[in-house]
Amino acid sequence: MLTLNGVSYTLPDGKHLFSHITFSLSNLDKAALIGNNGIGKSTLFRIITGEIHAQGTVAAQERPYYIPQLAGQSDHLTIGQALRVDARLTALKNILDGNASEADFITVGDDWNLEDRIYEALDYWQLGKISPEVRLAHLSGGQRTKVFLAGLKINDPKLVLLDEPTNHLDQDGRRLLYDFISKASKTMLITSHDRVLLNLVNPIIELSRNGATLYGGNYDFYREQYEIEQNALVHDVQSKEKMLRKAREKERETVQRQQKLNSRGRGKQEKAGLPTILQHALKNAAERSTSKIKDVHATKIQRIAKELSSLRGSVPDVGAMKLNLDNADLHTGKLLFEAKDLNFKYDELIWSTGISLQIHSGERIAIKGSNGSGKTTLMKIILGQLLPDGGIVKRSPFEALYIDQEYSLIDNEMVVVAQAQAFNKQNLEEHEVNIRLNRFLFPKETWLRKCGALSGGERMRLTLCCLHISHHAPDMIVLDEPTNNLDIQSAEILTSAINSYQGTIVVISHDEHFLRSIKIEREIIL
Repeated sequence: MLTLNGVSYTLPDGKHLFSHITFSLSNLDKAALIGNNGIGKSTLFRIITGEIHAQGTVAAQERPYYIPQLAGQSDHLTIGQALRVDARLTALKNILDGNASEADFITVGDDWNLEDRIYEALDYWQLGKISPEVRLAHLSGGQRTKVFLAGLKINDPKLVLLDEPTNHLDQDGRRLLYDFISKASKTMLITSHDRVLLNLVNPIIELSRNGATLYGGNYDFYREQYEIEQNALVHDVQSKEKMLRKAREKERETVQRQQKLNSRGRGKQEKAGLPTILQHALKNAAERSTSKIKDVHATKIQRIAKELSSLRGSVPDVGAMKLNLDNADLHTGKLLFEAKDLNFKYDELIWSTGISLQIHSGERIAIKGSNGSGKTTLMKIILGQLLPDGGIVKRSPFEALYIDQEYSLIDNEMVVVAQAQAFNKQNLEEHEVNIRLNRFLFPKETWLRKCGALSGGERMRLTLCCLHISHHAPDMIVLDEPTNNLDIQSAEILTSAINSYQGTIVVISHDEHFLRSIKIEREIIL
């Protein structure tokens, strides 16, 4: 159904993205393409569709039906255009209005029940009887995703590419998608960080700069193999560290032994009364011999050190990327926020019955609900950014840090090192800030990059790095869909960092694995 052979791609600026991508999918295979942010998963999808040209070959039995990540690029489309039925709808309307041309009949073909099929597909994805003329800009992120997914039922493609399809879906939407993927008689290639979805598909294809590795199983199987490989890498690092220590000891012992021999030789020469010119010649020869020995050992040490550095780079120390903040000043259990019969009005009240809740310091709380249920509104009321239109609210003084899915704490116009220095409230020395940047996987060559060019995972890591540099603990950290734009490794880094924080956590997320990993204790369901 789909075969890639030796696909390589270099960005317009000359940066090598990936090379020698080779794999194939048989009919009805449902595979996941995984890899770190910025590795080129979306680019590879665009190569498969023919939108981007690359070296190597791509062969597909039919044109892939591609649903990209939603980032505002489709807001100008109507629902009909997003469903790829606008031309047929226009032709059908012309026929029904009596203004048809021969081209209209050709366009419609036998698809006379198109409108019924559209509404049936939209209803399946819980969108109701919404007009195909409505623009996507008027819909929520979850609704826009569902519109594109409805196109799968209407157009019935046999080869489907899905790029992070769960990013904006609530739990009901995700369950619908899981069911659809499980039952659909289609060949699918999916990128996702949703572990539930990844365990529905087989095989897993891991993309790296040097190729693609296929694992014949679901994500849990891949993780088992990955852990085995990582443990082997750690063992290799330890072995190489031991080898480097021994090489340095050997160098020191050899040089010391040669220096002793040289010293004894000079003593014998003086006792033997050799001419001064001959003594100088022998001394120079001994020094050259010692220098050669040093060069041999130095070359060996440099080679081992380079191999060790490469191995260490393959084993990111997730545990080192912790917040390490001061403990929050508030004692555990203090009442921070209380609401009775809380409500808020846009055009009308958004909750049919008022909300009553309490938040105490030290709690880990998830706010849950379907798209449009008012989760972000409630969060803004808790933060004091919005005032309620009904009910009673009591809010104790506390300092909160709000982290959204775009990690907007980061200034897009700053370069990385300047952004880090902006959070240097404890006046760390420059080299200490640089050490922390390296710890969060920002080596020296990245320090002058504009923050606006960073990927989602990089923005997350820089945010954590800045908080680590500030060393100041807020009383509450509030997270709004923090894993939406993160790859799996980045989500694990975020999880590790949050688990090192001792204060109050309030989070909106549909990622059940993430919520379990950060040890959520209580849920507020809207």
